[in-house]
Amino acid sequence: MSEPGALRMRLNGLFREVAKFGAVGAVGVLVDLGVFNLVRHFSDLPVVRASIIATLVAIAFNYVGFRYFTYRDRDKSSRTKEMSLFLLFSLIGLVIQNGLLYAATYGFGWDGPLASNIFKFFGIGVATLFRFWSYRTWVFRALPAKEAVQAAESFLEQPPHQVPRRQPDRV
Repeated sequence: MSEPGALRMRLNGLFREVAKFGAVGAVGVLVDLGVFNLVRHFSDLPVVRASIIATLVAIAFNYVGFRYFTYRDRDKSSRTKEMSLFLLFSLIGLVIQNGLLYAATYGFGWDGPLASNIFKFFGIGVATLFRFWSYRTWVFRALPAKEAVQAAESFLEQPPHQVPRRQPDRV
């Protein structure tokens, strides 16, 4: 396969990964915002605590979606390590997401229902960028064999290089 063909193949794979990540993430956002608003409506919990509960529910939902849909073809050899890393990076995302909501609510006093949802949604967006990078880099790693096969295939499909002829030695 030519260099542009290999690049196109990698970009198509990345596009599919982003689309699947986005599909799971979009449903996760609905879960997060839905639980957030239900907790706020039916309890007297402060905004950030309600948001943390909603984020934890969405994290559990997202793990199932990422493991069995987005990254189902990735390495499954160490589930304990995978889940530990997923929880670690999810908790960092939770801090990013709810830190922005905390700053808006308690730093600037923007704590109405509309402002809370806007900053919750904004926090989800910022944390999602971190989560996408960390999940694909550390949690749901590509199988090494698949990468090696793709590299070998692209190498084999390259046109052969011409070997320069050796000039006879002059004495």
